[in-house]
Amino acid sequence: MSTSDPPCRIIALFNQAGGVAKSTLTQNLGYHLARRKHRVLLIDLDPQASLTKFMGLVPSQLQKTVADAIIDEQPLPIHEGIHGMDLVPASRVLSGAEMQLVSAAMRELRLKEAVESVLNEYDFILIDCPPSLGLLSYIALVAATHVLVPVETHLKAFEGTDELLQTITHVKNKANRKIQIAGFIPTRYAQQNSADKRALAAIQEQLSAWGRIFPPIPRATAFVDASEERAPLAVFDPKHPVVAILEEIAKALEAL
Repeated sequence: MSTSDPPCRIIALFNQAGGVAKSTLTQNLGYHLARRKHRVLLIDLDPQASLTKFMGLVPSQLQKTVADAIIDEQPLPIHEGIHGMDLVPASRVLSGAEMQLVSAAMRELRLKEAVESVLNEYDFILIDCPPSLGLLSYIALVAATHVLVPVETHLKAFEGTDELLQTITHVKNKANRKIQIAGFIPTRYAQQNSADKRALAAIQEQLSAWGRIFPPIPRATAFVDASEERAPLAVFDPKHPVVAILEEIAKALEAL
C-alpha cells in the first residue's frame, strides 16, 4: 500500500437478527471489491460458519480457524485466492471460544490486534458477524472502522434495530470512537409485496438519519443456488439483475 492509498477499511457486517443475508453480502460485496482491483480479506466470525462453507471450505476439516487467533493469539489462518479473495475461516469451535473470551485478558482487543498485523496487505477487510449481540460481535465492532447493517425488509426487523443502534453507539462512546456507520442494506425485498414496500419506506424514514440507505437486495433463489455452488452470484450467474446492485454498493464502499 502506497502512502497515497487510503488506509484499510475494516467493515463489520452486523445485525443481531439471523437470516438477513450477512454471509451472502460479505461474500458477494467482497467479490465485487476484489473485481474492482482491491485486495480483500473476509473474516468469518460466526460459529455457524456459513461464509466459510460458501467459500468452499469444510469447517470440520480445518486445522486452524479464527478461534485460534482470538483465543490463543496465533496469526490469522488465511486461505488465499478464493475467487480473488482471502478468507479467515470459522467453525463451531468458535462457540466455545466465545465462552473462553469471557475470562480472557484484554478480550475486546483480541480481533483488533490479530487484524493489525495484516492491515498493510489489504484494502478491505469484511467481517461476517454472528447473529447476536454477544462478545464476538462486540470484538468485531471494536476492530472495525465501519459497520454495515443488513436489514430485512420486514416490519418485524425493526424490533431489534434500536438495540442494535444502542450497541453501536456504546462501542463508539467507549471502545472504538472512530467507528462509523457505512449504511444500511435492505435485504430479501419483494417489490410486488405491499408489506415489503411499507417496510422499505420505514427503513428509509427511520434509519436515514443514522447512515446511508443502499438499494434493496431482492429476494433471489439464485443466491441459494450460487452458495450451493460455492461461488459469488456474479460468478454463478453474471447476468442476474442483482449483480448490478451489488456492484453499485461495492462502488459506494470505495468512498468510505
